[in-house]
Amino acid sequence: MKILVTDGISQEGAKILSDAGFELDQLALNPEQLLEKICAYDCIIVRSATKVTKAVIDAGSRLKVIARGGVGVDNIDVEHAAAKGVMVLNTPAASAISVAELVIGHMLAVSRFLHLSTMEMRQGKWPKKEYSKGIELYGKTLGIIGLGNIGKEVARRALGLGMKVLAYDPPFAPMEFIVEITTREKLLSTSDFITLHTPLDKQHGAVIGRKEFEVMKKGVVLVNCARGGVVDEKALLENLNSGKVGGAGIDVFEHEPPDESTKALINHPRVSVSPHIGGSTVEAQERVGTEIALKVVKALSAGRYSSL
Repeated sequence: MKILVTDGISQEGAKILSDAGFELDQLALNPEQLLEKICAYDCIIVRSATKVTKAVIDAGSRLKVIARGGVGVDNIDVEHAAAKGVMVLNTPAASAISVAELVIGHMLAVSRFLHLSTMEMRQGKWPKKEYSKGIELYGKTLGIIGLGNIGKEVARRALGLGMKVLAYDPPFAPMEFIVEITTREKLLSTSDFITLHTPLDKQHGAVIGRKEFEVMKKGVVLVNCARGGVVDEKALLENLNSGKVGGAGIDVFEHEPPDESTKALINHPRVSVSPHIGGSTVEAQERVGTEIALKVVKALSAGRYSSL
């Protein structure tokens, strides 16, 4: 069987697939090239760059598995894949630690003006007085919306920093976590920091919009390392400008790379930004590559495909 990898895979992941007897092609393809070549493959492995659309799935007459090395599958038409009998796989836990650490990093950067002081000191300035009114994370309340693999890792680290943790996640049953499972309204109105770890629901839109900002505490810090569109960027900018939101850490954007409409948000002095690198660490990439390769081998070797 032939496997197409379009967004790269770790050496260990590639080795696992090759050792299992699969023919592996690693190609960087634009959408038109993908449509042309996908018919030759039984499986495609992607990250976030490649879009596996309805058209791609229809063109992939041999496709049995679509594998996403990462958490979300919003770049894959999952419903159409299911309708065509194509299995969709992902690695929801492999990059959780890396994303959680970036969340904490953005919280610290905004709280201690690290993003600003770094730039100014490189210009020969000494902004000691200007940035002497940072705040500690210790004793503050962190609200986590979505307590899945990543949300749990954020909770662990926040508790280690001495924060009180609130979580809103209806299906979650607390076990080993010393967190308070609360209502969405209480979390929004009482948290000093809020971080989101939910998928993008294109039908319902942003999880945090103008109504949600209205009930938040003045000076709240919002972090989005989940998905672009989960936070209404225009509403966030408005509330940063009004002072209602004290700061924000953003790793994901509605349009990536961000377009001109996002320039004011990215350049806002109380915003710490990164270019969608939440799961992009050496360790996470190794885990992602290994896990997705093992899942693909298992799926393609399963009885339902043994005769193909």
